Amino acid sequence: MSSSRSRAEELRSKLNRWLHEYHVLDEPSVDDATYDRHYDELLALEQEHPELVTPDSPTQRVGAPASEKFQKVRHLTSMGSLEKVTTDESLVKWAEDVQKRLDSDEPVAFVLEPKIDGLAINLTYENGLFTRGATRGDGEIGEDVTVNLRTIPSIPLRMLGDDVPSLIEVRGEVYMPLSGFRQLNERLVAEDKKPTPNPRNAAAGSLRQKNPAITASRPLSFWAYGVGAHEGVELRTHWETLQWLKQHGFPINPFAERLESIEAVAKACQEWERKRTKLDYEIDGIVIKVDDYDQQRRLGALHSRPRWARAFKWAPMTATTRLEKIMIRVGRTGALNPWAIMKPVTVGGVSVSRATLHNEEDINRKDIREGDDVIVQRAGDVIPQIVGPAGPHRRGTKPFKMPTHCPLCGAEIVKPEGEVMHRCPNRACPSRGLETLINWVQGPADIDGVGEQTVRTLWDKGLVRSLPDLYRLTKEQLLELDGFGEISATNAIQQIEASRTRVPFSRVLLGLNIAGIGWVLAQNLARHVGSVDALIAATPEELADVEGFGPDRAEGVVEWFADEDNRRLVDELRAIGLNFEADESDRPVEGPLTGSQYVITGTLESMSREQAREALEALGAKVSDNVSKKTTGVVVGESPGSKVAKAQKAGVPILAEDDLKQLLAR
Repeated sequence: MSSSRSRAEELRSKLNRWLHEYHVLDEPSVDDATYDRHYDELLALEQEHPELVTPDSPTQRVGAPASEKFQKVRHLTSMGSLEKVTTDESLVKWAEDVQKRLDSDEPVAFVLEPKIDGLAINLTYENGLFTRGATRGDGEIGEDVTVNLRTIPSIPLRMLGDDVPSLIEVRGEVYMPLSGFRQLNERLVAEDKKPTPNPRNAAAGSLRQKNPAITASRPLSFWAYGVGAHEGVELRTHWETLQWLKQHGFPINPFAERLESIEAVAKACQEWERKRTKLDYEIDGIVIKVDDYDQQRRLGALHSRPRWARAFKWAPMTATTRLEKIMIRVGRTGALNPWAIMKPVTVGGVSVSRATLHNEEDINRKDIREGDDVIVQRAGDVIPQIVGPAGPHRRGTKPFKMPTHCPLCGAEIVKPEGEVMHRCPNRACPSRGLETLINWVQGPADIDGVGEQTVRTLWDKGLVRSLPDLYRLTKEQLLELDGFGEISATNAIQQIEASRTRVPFSRVLLGLNIAGIGWVLAQNLARHVGSVDALIAATPEELADVEGFGPDRAEGVVEWFADEDNRRLVDELRAIGLNFEADESDRPVEGPLTGSQYVITGTLESMSREQAREALEALGAKVSDNVSKKTTGVVVGESPGSKVAKAQKAGVPILAEDDLKQLLAR
């Protein structure tokens, strides 16, 4: 029995150390198989000898039965909320008040920490052992969620080290990383359940589950940011406390910093407003605290809000407004793209009245309806998106349905099998010409100085109705348009002229607006055939061998080039000087990712899908439109469609946008 006890102690010690290395330090020293083998051995020992089970055993992270209700619990010391400041002026004014209440010549240092948008909790440890955990509640009384908190791997069940205090309250934030949030919503949608609107709601809902096994299945994490009541340890400053917490096994935010002046604090807050969208978690501000605890005690609090701390908060990135109308825009390939007209609302400091809605499937998954109040989200410079309804539906609202006929030409709408988009099949639809031009100047040709609004104006005035018309434009015609002067008109014409020879064959193919041919397939096609003459002469059987093609797509390309109007367009563009032969820019690059193959699906936040594709290809990777056994990974953005399910079924790794950025950085 003594040998079993000592072995159990040895296994617990190893497993807890490995958990700390993996979840807190992000520096695992053993592989998963080694951890699982030791965990299984400990579990078998405890099942054979139940008396060996201890509260800090890794096997007890999900050991309690489901709870009927959460008991109320009083914190040993209150968890006060913070006053906020929103400008440099108010921040400096607070610092001046701090200095005035202390000795005017007394140096004051500050500690900054990102303000995680999660759920504040209070952890109680007795002689180093985690005994109770509670939500913040009203600051005095919270809810006992101990059994659920035990399931979060980054919360230590026993503090590290021998010099543990007899009692301490550790304060921190439970949150859900953005990558985990996206994966959770994908799982909920796959299970025909309603997705959660934002990571904070997801974290709060996960922590308050009656069944701790459900909490354990959610990708929750934790950061400690301070202490409450404590006995058996002397802490003199907040910065010292953060380092002490780290030494004793608690994760602290790696971006916390200590600064000596309020000017440096203000500069850091401005920098964080720009950097916050690059994090894998949401922050809505920066917490600023006077570092010295003696100074904190002398400053005191007012109405439970400490005078020694402030939360510097930015304009909110979400807002609630009324969805007035769902409109349909017909794209260059005939795809029907829904978008929202909303009552104007300020989100992230910018007035927003329109938002993307992706497709009918995504609209109905989120249960978005005309006439409802909705939650709008905007991150950085990304196009605003509707997260979901803000509360119950208003009386009379109905689920959205895509129109049965094209709003521009009246043709009957089709929805190809396996696609999420509805399409207008009419090649003569007025949308094709305008959207093709807009796509050309913004995408394949990337013509600086000629944007979407300019193209729409040229279209409305009848000056440009096709790609060849664009290259017949004169500076004098541009000067007649509002917004153009001598310099801007000259620059625009020069950029248009430069694009004649600058755009490679693969991008010219993309600009021809051939149904079903996107960035990846256009490049594969250019590499395979080498020239437009070879493409015109190709048979469906020959094109079916192009990577990503097949009989149907190959037949469609052959039919496109057999059409007299399309052949006439190719001849005009060739006469203008556009590239219709492949060159070095159309060939694959050798690099560190050579041999790998990725698929990109959904809308990315920090870059376009084309930018992501170019970044991967610049490192030698292949980017495909279809998931297969050859796929290395699928990069998933907002509203990804069916490719995620295909990847999961095939066992292909799923990469969030942050995973992609880390891959590119490495």
